[in-house]
Amino acid sequence: MERKVIVIVGPTCSGKTQLCIYLSEILNIEVVSADSRQVYKKMNIGTAKPSSEILQKVKHHFIDSHNPDEDFNISIFEKAAEEKIREILKDNKIPIVAGGSGLYIKALIDGISDDVDKDEEYRNELHGLRNKFGNEYLYNILKEKDFAGAQKMLPSNWKRVMRALEVLHISGKPIWYFHSIQKPKTDFQFLQFGLLWQRDVLYKMIEERTDKMINEGLVNEVQEILNDGYNTKLNALNTVGYKEIIEFIENKITLERAAELIKRNTRRYAKRQMTWFRKDERIKWIEINEENDLKNAAGVIAETYKKGQ
Repeated sequence: MERKVIVIVGPTCSGKTQLCIYLSEILNIEVVSADSRQVYKKMNIGTAKPSSEILQKVKHHFIDSHNPDEDFNISIFEKAAEEKIREILKDNKIPIVAGGSGLYIKALIDGISDDVDKDEEYRNELHGLRNKFGNEYLYNILKEKDFAGAQKMLPSNWKRVMRALEVLHISGKPIWYFHSIQKPKTDFQFLQFGLLWQRDVLYKMIEERTDKMINEGLVNEVQEILNDGYNTKLNALNTVGYKEIIEFIENKITLERAAELIKRNTRRYAKRQMTWFRKDERIKWIEINEENDLKNAAGVIAETYKKGQ
């Protein structure tokens, strides 16, 4: 059985979905989405989720598979994605893992060792601190104990912050120490490709896409999610594009300010993504200067796949 798996990485707004469409015209593929937010139902506009037309044309997995209040983490993704890849290969199709969630992709390719036990008593203590003082308070504790680790996460992602503190408390080692330990992985041959845009061009596209999201009804999307009873403190909603609109809905900021913050925070997120991916020397970077280059990139990737390099 063929064991080759194509992996497409890149920052948000870099054209990964469009590239998959072009690849589907050359190869018999199915896409395994490595996006930590597109997995959630109802969150469509703010996550730039592929349209229903695209999903009909190219089969995607881990899109709309969970409700916003359901758990979906690295461990769940690693196991489920590996199983899905085996199914795709068994059907004589080519699996393409595409996404911008670096930890998810690392977990799949290298495995992530995070076998440190839980400490319920300490965790309850952290919950109490968070409820009393908020996410920033926990984050500042982590910064004092593990500055390098804190730089890899956001205060709003309090579950990750809490887990990092818990691992440090139990083991005396930072969580990234365990993440750096590579476990024996599968016999898949991963062919990794990255989309490299000029920064100013990428940032311009991010700004244009943000305006498009607002015009296409992002505010209504967020309001409907809240109307369905979902808590604003949910991890899924405490992310770029949603937290800013929630602040607008709560009359804390104007819509114009919300749009500005989304653009700024998305640019920062894209920068962090590129910093993460650039550390992996196995990624073959393809320069993209305009959307038409994505079609050429598909040809390069398909040719490389056929050669098995």
